[in-house]
Amino acid sequence: MAQASEIKVQARPQRMGRGPGSIMMGEKAKDFKGTTKRFLKFVAPYKYKLLLVVFLIVAATLLQLLGPKILAQATDTVAEGVKNIAAGKGGIDFERIGHIALMGIAVFGTGLLLQYIQGFIIAGVTAKIAFNLRESIENKINRLPISFFNTTSLGDVLSRITNDVDTINQNLNRTMAQAIESIVMVLGVFVMMLTISVRLTLVILVTLPLSGLVMAVVMKASQKHFFAHQNYLGAVNGRVEEIYGGHVAVKAFNGEDDALEAFDKDNDKLYEAAWKSNFISGLMRPFMVLIGNIGYVLVVIFGARMTLSGSMTIGGIQAFIMYARNFTQPISQIAQISNQFQMLIAAYERVDIFLNAEEINDPEPTISTKDIDIKGDIKFDHVRFGYEDTDEIVIKDFSADIKAGQKVAIVGPTGAGKTTLVKLLMRFHDLKDGAIYVDGHNITEFDRSDLRTEFGMVLQDTWLYRASIRDNIRYGELTATDEQVVAAAKAAQVHHFIKTLPGGYDMEINEEASNISAGQKQLLTIARAILSNAKVLILDEATSSVDTRTEVLIQEAMDNLMKGRTSFIIAHRLSTIKNADLILCLDDGDIVEQGTHDELMAKNGFYANLYNSQFENAG
Repeated sequence: MAQASEIKVQARPQRMGRGPGSIMMGEKAKDFKGTTKRFLKFVAPYKYKLLLVVFLIVAATLLQLLGPKILAQATDTVAEGVKNIAAGKGGIDFERIGHIALMGIAVFGTGLLLQYIQGFIIAGVTAKIAFNLRESIENKINRLPISFFNTTSLGDVLSRITNDVDTINQNLNRTMAQAIESIVMVLGVFVMMLTISVRLTLVILVTLPLSGLVMAVVMKASQKHFFAHQNYLGAVNGRVEEIYGGHVAVKAFNGEDDALEAFDKDNDKLYEAAWKSNFISGLMRPFMVLIGNIGYVLVVIFGARMTLSGSMTIGGIQAFIMYARNFTQPISQIAQISNQFQMLIAAYERVDIFLNAEEINDPEPTISTKDIDIKGDIKFDHVRFGYEDTDEIVIKDFSADIKAGQKVAIVGPTGAGKTTLVKLLMRFHDLKDGAIYVDGHNITEFDRSDLRTEFGMVLQDTWLYRASIRDNIRYGELTATDEQVVAAAKAAQVHHFIKTLPGGYDMEINEEASNISAGQKQLLTIARAILSNAKVLILDEATSSVDTRTEVLIQEAMDNLMKGRTSFIIAHRLSTIKNADLILCLDDGDIVEQGTHDELMAKNGFYANLYNSQFENAG
């Protein structure tokens, strides 16, 4: 039922600017070490698979390290054979060379097999990590308060699900195996070089402090740009989503140039962060290659002298040169891996900030709607409310007592607090002061999802998703049968329209629901609310997008639907709520008048002025 309750809400997330819940553009990584620790904790469930990967990589790398030693034996065998030929004592031992070749093939083949196995495992692990991250973000979205989405760009949230998670997935797949292999290679090569020549190994080690200094400087300089890159990418996505979602209005008001100018500003910032991060991190490789070549030249010079003096064989110097090259290459790889790891951590930090955003923290519910038979008595007791991100009080002191089955109309000028009032009833926001009671129980005693199972809600801003018309109506009650869906459509006066469509109830609504009219979308959301069969109905300008004739039909259907149910109707066209049992007149967050239509007209006050002004304006 929790799922069913959520689907009764027809409002879409608002496309609004950034606020306290979002990350500021260009901000540095706040806690690189802390984020890294949290990331390692997130991947901890895969530690056994990762340990197996480490073992396979170590084994494959050690086998690879044996290669130069094996080739050195073949070289020394050939060199010894040449000397024997020159001395007339024999020839080259091709049988021994054949054995060495077979050994090399076995070693390299086994190493290749191990690399394939570890690549298969690590690809599965990284894909699962990305899957879990997306699932965590999706679950987090359902636990965040509505106020979070009032202050956070929809495009930025989408960017974290797509771009940031993809960055984590791709870079984790690349860096994990390479990092372990490079570390093992460096250590293994170091040991192998020591077994060949301690003096030449010391020559190579002279270049290490310089390599470490270059890595530290470049990493520190590029990290802030990697983080800024991910942030600006989210801003660009948000801008594109906003403009594309409102492309009709943009064209209607000739706003293409302004939209392009705004996009260019964000895109320029993304370009700036992108080239800086790539350029600075790209400096690491040429510097590391230069340092490696310096070490390589030193090894050649000193090794040649040692070979000429007879303190080292030709095969030995050949093996050492290969190890020296293998020693600087993984260090260079580590430098590149560090860049990728910075991108990974920058992306994960954005995801981590989102996953740690403040959630709705309710105490354990003390009562369930299953334990009581909700009738629909609603009481507002000195309600006071202001939105979380502002200090402004929207509802100042609101009290009302609504009996079960009453049809209550809420009227007032724009900004009076009409929609806010019903959102408070469904606990989309929490009160500053006062209380709201349903059948004598404070709504804070219920679980939010449980409470919403008793409410059906239709808003001005319709929401339909890419699926058949049948499934969109069934969204109000997922277990409803086809017959119940058709009955709800008939009650909402939308059945005839659906039958005229190609495919009828099976016609698919496209992603933006642009293949049906605004009025038709409104009718479908009304049918969805009817199907929910809730005890309390909330209609926020539910007929605002339909023509007058259709509105009359809907009003008749709504009158039948609302019998025996408590109904709240927010209306600007006051002629549609003349038969309401109770009319609440709101102005600046307070009730200024209440009563029936006839009673309020007789007072000739706020409501009468509001009612008469509509006919004056119409005339």
